[in-house]
Amino acid sequence: MSSVIQTLSGALATPYQANITVPNWMLGSMERVMQYYVDKNLRLDTLSAEMMPAPVEGKKYMLYAHIPFCHTLCSYCTFHRFMFKEDKARAYFISLRKEMEMVKALGYDFESMYIGGGTTTVLEDELARTIEHAKTLFPSIKEVSCESDPQHLDSPGFKQLKGLVDRMSIGVQSFNDDILKMTDRLEKFGTGQQTFDKIMTAKELFPIINVDLIFGFRGQTEAVIQHDLDMASRLDPRQITTYPLMITHQTRKSVKGKLAAPQADMANQYRQILNSLNGQYNQLSAWAFGKANDEGFDEYVIDYDEYLGVGSGSFSFLNDTLYVNTFSLRKYQDRIAAGKMGVEQQKNYNKKDVMQYRFLLGMFSGRLSRKYFRETFGVNLDWALFKEMTSMKLIGAIKNDPTDPDNLIITDNGKMMGLLMMKEFYAGMDNVRAQLRKPLKPCDM
Repeated sequence: MSSVIQTLSGALATPYQANITVPNWMLGSMERVMQYYVDKNLRLDTLSAEMMPAPVEGKKYMLYAHIPFCHTLCSYCTFHRFMFKEDKARAYFISLRKEMEMVKALGYDFESMYIGGGTTTVLEDELARTIEHAKTLFPSIKEVSCESDPQHLDSPGFKQLKGLVDRMSIGVQSFNDDILKMTDRLEKFGTGQQTFDKIMTAKELFPIINVDLIFGFRGQTEAVIQHDLDMASRLDPRQITTYPLMITHQTRKSVKGKLAAPQADMANQYRQILNSLNGQYNQLSAWAFGKANDEGFDEYVIDYDEYLGVGSGSFSFLNDTLYVNTFSLRKYQDRIAAGKMGVEQQKNYNKKDVMQYRFLLGMFSGRLSRKYFRETFGVNLDWALFKEMTSMKLIGAIKNDPTDPDNLIITDNGKMMGLLMMKEFYAGMDNVRAQLRKPLKPCDM
């Protein structure tokens, strides 16, 4: 790699050098602290629920739709999903559209829609109908984001999504065939080069393509990670997301010691990612990079304080309350057929809990703002979250912006902490999903 980058003006700029100085013992301590708060706040002490609340005037909302079907089940994934069966999937899409109609009847409109899974593109024709229906019901939707795996990119039906999906996120994970083989993806989805070629062809279908990569696999040396980053850069997508491998209670046996690299490798791998992608891309969050700063990306919870989820296994966060839709496909279909929404449980959070959650998102997104906390919660951030702010200042994770007293600058140490905190939060959410799936019986699937 050249020691300098030629800028458009012809001047020379020094390559980005990430300044991560947080020692491994401190990263381990932060993990334990996060695990404590995640276990405390994501316990399933929920109340029963039958209906979502009505929207609040003046608030903006995002619509999330969950497609819980996959042709193959990856061992390291704990998202809510079932093996694909066409008859069940088609019936599910019909119910999903009916649940959207119930949401419309409550008075909601949405600025954005995110479709996740599972594999959202298992039936492209049904997915296309569902997006069209959503845009008819909710005319304020300006952007639709969707996920897919490499298997569907060259299917004939995939082209039906052109003009409907604005941002397609493709789960590559790695272009290295040894990593793909170790994670059982080589036989399922093809070689890294085959995936590269499929993405190159699919780029013309969507305004924004995002390439998802995962770091933290065993055997993922510096050279392997650099090859992944170089392959992704050659595709020149609008966005690249680099997730750390997440170990949950559910995947600990299959991942830790078998698929996962030692935890101590994470800081060095993350430093390499920052050095490689900063300069080519703007950093949208601790692990997301984009060509523009104003595009949606996978962590929609950053751009939208409130979101409503439809479909089996979806979550909603409305009025400081977490709502959970039933994880049983059978119950979901029965509820929709009876004219009820899929929501089954709710958990209320107090003001301090929500502030700590927003602080986490602010660290992760690099958008930590005193003004936001003052206007949203009516508090002084430095005093309301004194412990959190003090600890982040002491380790050099945040510093005051000399040009704006309301803004806080997230340093490279802060990005590392934001990544670690979000990783543990998502691992905790995956543990919740695992607990909700545990009581399911064959008749629920």
